[in-house]
Amino acid sequence: MIRFSMGVALVALATATAAQAQDRAAPAPAAQPPEIIVTGIIDQTEQDVLQGTSVLSGEQLARDLRPTIGETLARLPGVSATSFGPSASRPILRGFQGERIRVLTDGIGSIDVSNTSVDHAVIIDPLLAERVEVLRGPSALLFGSSAVGGVVNVIDTRIPRRMPANGYRFDAIANYGSAANERSGSAAGDVAVGQHLVLHADGSYLKTDDLKIGGYALSPAQRAAALSQVGLPQNTDEPIDFAASAAIRDRLPNSASETWTAGVGATIITEGGQLGISYGHYDSLYGVPVRYATEVGQEQEAPRLSVVQNRYDLRGEVDVGGPVIDSIRIRLGHADYRHFELEEDGSVGTAFYNNGTEGRFEILQANRGGWKGASGVQYLNRQFDVVGDEAFLPANETNQTGLFTLQQYDAGAFKLAGGARYEWSSLAARPLPGQSQFFAGQRDFGAFSASLGASYALTDAIRIGLNGSRTERAPSGEELFANGPHAGTQAYELGNANFGLEKSWGLEATFHAHSDRFDFDASAYYNWFSNYISENQVASSVCEARAAGAVELPCFQYQQADARYYGVEADLTAHLFTLGTTRLNADLLGDYVRATIVDQGPVPRIPPMRVLGGLEAQNDAFTARAEVEHLFEQDRITAFETPTRDYTVVNASVSLKPFGRDSKTSLLLSANNIFDVNVRRHASFLKDFAPLAGRDLRATLRVGL
Repeated sequence: MIRFSMGVALVALATATAAQAQDRAAPAPAAQPPEIIVTGIIDQTEQDVLQGTSVLSGEQLARDLRPTIGETLARLPGVSATSFGPSASRPILRGFQGERIRVLTDGIGSIDVSNTSVDHAVIIDPLLAERVEVLRGPSALLFGSSAVGGVVNVIDTRIPRRMPANGYRFDAIANYGSAANERSGSAAGDVAVGQHLVLHADGSYLKTDDLKIGGYALSPAQRAAALSQVGLPQNTDEPIDFAASAAIRDRLPNSASETWTAGVGATIITEGGQLGISYGHYDSLYGVPVRYATEVGQEQEAPRLSVVQNRYDLRGEVDVGGPVIDSIRIRLGHADYRHFELEEDGSVGTAFYNNGTEGRFEILQANRGGWKGASGVQYLNRQFDVVGDEAFLPANETNQTGLFTLQQYDAGAFKLAGGARYEWSSLAARPLPGQSQFFAGQRDFGAFSASLGASYALTDAIRIGLNGSRTERAPSGEELFANGPHAGTQAYELGNANFGLEKSWGLEATFHAHSDRFDFDASAYYNWFSNYISENQVASSVCEARAAGAVELPCFQYQQADARYYGVEADLTAHLFTLGTTRLNADLLGDYVRATIVDQGPVPRIPPMRVLGGLEAQNDAFTARAEVEHLFEQDRITAFETPTRDYTVVNASVSLKPFGRDSKTSLLLSANNIFDVNVRRHASFLKDFAPLAGRDLRATLRVGL
């Protein structure tokens, strides 16, 4: 495949409940049936999707599999990652992160606190993923107003969707990675009990050592800063050894981890529908790389996070099959989450507690003369509390109810889609006694979002699309109520309880071309924001006035202003030739985003332009691939950022199918970052202190029955 991200896209909030399958490891398009996209409320084939979307599954998912969902997806067009060490890396879509993208498990939020801070892991285990679908752009807003940047939906089999063909199903994966001495494995199985009941069980385990890196831990600028402090007097009982910090290389201290999960599920499946439930447990202990002090007076910590989540899910569908209503669906998830931030002596410094519930109810219309649609309601409740030394938020609760509809008309060459969503949000802060610095009270918001889009088939192989959208987002609890020191970002964070709705207009144009010789998908987008919420460094006196005392960390205040985002992404795959039973494909992808806060300057931590190209040989017995990825320098930065140098990474892999392409058994061998490059991802808070993995040799064995 040739993948090149540089596109032309403008998608509707409604055209977007799908995801476009782009599997580099797949055979030529003529040999594979259309893939059904399940993210969203109307299942569609790849040919019907307008917006910039991607699917990671099968052999490509095995090749890109990493301990975090962010790093697993980082090679897709328009996708980067927060990379706060090897154990906490959340996806970034089109430069948006945090509160502007949603990470889902089978259509429901991950119900964790990964959106609160970049050092908090996403509670989704990629080892158990069957496929991952990524929607980029405003169409993803059918999943909530916080999805203005897009949606990542990780689909697993914990609630079975179908009866196993032979009465049972078993899949397992074992993985080893040399960079972190990573040992991981997972297994999942289904068994039919009678004609209508399917039982499921799964589990996974991951253990890593400190990560191997390609050179020094500190960037050249930070090493120079640290060395300039050597010999200066330090008025502290535990002086910093600046020379030792500057000399750290080859391994990233305090980055080891251990994670295990277990889950069970059951589904009753009949001709008229299905109803399934599941329970999952997640338990992890991981270290956060040290943000080393580079001047006298700074503090440095080596915290570890102990994370536990217990989660319960329900999914149901009734096939009505009537002339007006085709089916009814329900999806519900609830989780109790907590994590402890441990000091170096093992004591609990700060505790985070999150009790969350999310549900969706959808009614799908029958297809009447090319017109079909779906409508529904979504509800979310989050009860969040931070207790301890660095409680930067009061206890707070969020209640959110959204009504949405998606309507589509298919006239063959011409397709029209429109969608709308209205969302009520209520956010209440309840400070504990003695927390007088926090806002106490409630804010209520009503947010309306809508989109309208159309596509036209110029030929049987080429389709173009144009969509416009209007979106509104209520501020999050963190953006409204924060007022305290946050060690994860090394900042004193200050919210503003008087914020209004964040609003934006968006345009996206898409171009899709598919033939026996090539596949090309491209998107271009532009977003105009008003009341855009961002953090900006301000004078310490601003935070001290609210803290009623001295503030040791840099002061960062949430602010609202106008902003502009625009970018392109494209993905090209060329089927070059076939020699015997072996096909040779070439692929190229690229993406670029530019984001500006009006009258202030660049939005911080925006990924730089990127290109990635590869050659791939495929037949029924093996797939061999070599690829080169280049990220350009990012020197368009804010006053509190540092520039990031460009870098080039070379990867190679071979996947062996000893029992043929249709077998579930495969062995994947890969070499990543072959030349041991010191890689720093600009979007990471820790980029100057914690590079990505150096040379990493990996082996992955997959078996299935």
